[in-house]
Parts: sequence; structure tokens; C-alpha cells
Amino acid sequence: MKILVAGGAGFIGSVMVPKLAERGYDVTVLDLLWFGNHLPKSINVLKKNIFDLTDKDLVGFDQVIFLAGLSNDPMAEFSPKDNFIQNASAPAYLGYIAKVAGVKRFIYAGSCSVYGYTVNELYDESSPAISNYPYGISKLQGEHSVLQMQDENFSVVAFRQGTVSGFSPRMRLDLIVNTMFKSALEKNEITVNNPSIWRPILSIKDATSAYIRAVEANYDISGVFNIASGNYTVGEVADLVKEVVEEKMDKTIHLNIKNIQDFRNYKVSFEKAMNILSYKPNHDVKSIVADLISNLDYFKDFANPNFYNINVFRSLKENQGSI
Repeated sequence: MKILVAGGAGFIGSVMVPKLAERGYDVTVLDLLWFGNHLPKSINVLKKNIFDLTDKDLVGFDQVIFLAGLSNDPMAEFSPKDNFIQNASAPAYLGYIAKVAGVKRFIYAGSCSVYGYTVNELYDESSPAISNYPYGISKLQGEHSVLQMQDENFSVVAFRQGTVSGFSPRMRLDLIVNTMFKSALEKNEITVNNPSIWRPILSIKDATSAYIRAVEANYDISGVFNIASGNYTVGEVADLVKEVVEEKMDKTIHLNIKNIQDFRNYKVSFEKAMNILSYKPNHDVKSIVADLISNLDYFKDFANPNFYNINVFRSLKENQGSI
């Protein structure tokens, strides 16, 4: 099976793509390599913009996975224009030419951010998606565009991902668990802006498992699927990071609790993915932190600007003007 992974050199792709290759799939990565290439040399990588592709470039591929786009709120708010181009228009265009080319399945990396503020209710895929900030809106637009193309010959699986965290060769320290871990080691302190709001946390290992399940699912399966490893309040995440760091690294960590208003509050059910895709999360926050500790030598330079998406994006915009 031939698979094209758009954005496959990023945080998730750098873990997932080698796993797909290990399972015998013929994987090609399409990526602008803003953050470099941390994939094995055996992986075919095309440095090319999605909008420079045509349907002819996708002939022969069985599946396309969309991991591209701008990946968090700071990037979206820094450049709303680029946010809507990359998160809404890019998946729509790639999905369209994939379908024309005869691709059988399109897998879209969406976000639980589409739920906005949920007032502590457990949301499933049928719950209202009413985000009112740029990142969440753009992810919902991208999701809607690709789902409209689904038919008996073109399966579309749209994931609404929780906040992905953990170790990747293309490392990020701007994700909730990773950020708290970095702060604990650097300052012996974790700042918690609002301990009571909820977040679905998704281990990068569980995310990889979900994508493999989607690739290997029957082609008559389509639809939206929440994926997470578990739901936690931000305060609970901080407590767990503190517990593991203190236990394994012989440190004393202070929690700096604030009560800053945050309109992003959501916890989600991922039973649909478990029932239909046989998705099974195996990694909680404590295991994410343990994995970060095990791989600390790979990212212990916390000042490296490449570990923070907004820093790289801002630099690109200042040097190139557009992306």
C-alpha cells in the first residue's frame, strides 16, 4: 500500500511514519521542512507545497494522511490569514485532488479545539462544535471540507485529537505536558494558569496507534472520531507531572497556581474510536512524563527555538513574508 503523509516530518509524523514503514507500507512524506527532517534516511521526502501538487502527483497512492497546517493557537493568532489557508484551504485542496486521483482514503488530523468551551460536559462526535477563535474555526472548516467528499469510493476519517504530548525526534516544548515537564526541570516550578479547566490529553504513542488503526480499517468506515488518552483538568496534569519528576529525578517541584480565565475547556468521549476502529489508548500522563525523562538527552537544550512552533513560524514570516 502506498501512503502519502502531508506534514509527515512534523511532531506526530516523525513518530508515526517510521512505524508505518516498519509495517511494510510504502510511505512518501510531503513537507516544507520548517523544522528540519528527523525521519530515517530510508523515507522518501518531497519538499513541496501542497498547492503545487496536482491530481497527477497522487495517482498510485492508496491513502493520504493530512498532518500539515499550523498546529496551535499562537501560530493561528499571529497570522490568521496563513492559519485559514493552511488549516482550511490546504486539506480541502489536497482532499479534492486525492479523490480525483483515485485515492481510496483520506485521513485528516483535526482537533478537539473545535468544541470550544463545553462547561464540563463530556462531548462526543455528535455534540455541538462551536469554536469561536481562529485555530478552532479553521480546523472545523478543514474537517467539514474533507467530509463532504466522502462517498462509497472515497473513505474519509477525520480525527479530533486531544492535546498531543510526549517525545518525538521533531521535539516540541509548547504542548501542555511537555511544557510543564520543561518548567519543572528548568525552574523547579510548574505554573498552572487555571487548574479547573479540562483538556483531553493524547500521548503521541496513542496518536500513532490511532492513525495505524485508521489506515488498516475497512474502507467502508468513514466519519469523525475523537481520540485521546484521557481527560484531565490542567491541575491534575500538573500534579502528575510533579509526582513523576519528583519520584524519578529527585527534585522538589513547586506548583504556582493562578486563576486566569481560559475559554478553552473540553473533555471528550473516545468510545466511538474504540468501538469502530479498535483504538485502545495505553499511555496516561505519568507514562508520557516517564518517556520524556527517558529521552531527555535528545532535547535538554530547552532554549532551542526549534522546540517552539511560534518561534520558527515568526522567523519564517519575518524572513520570507509569506509561507
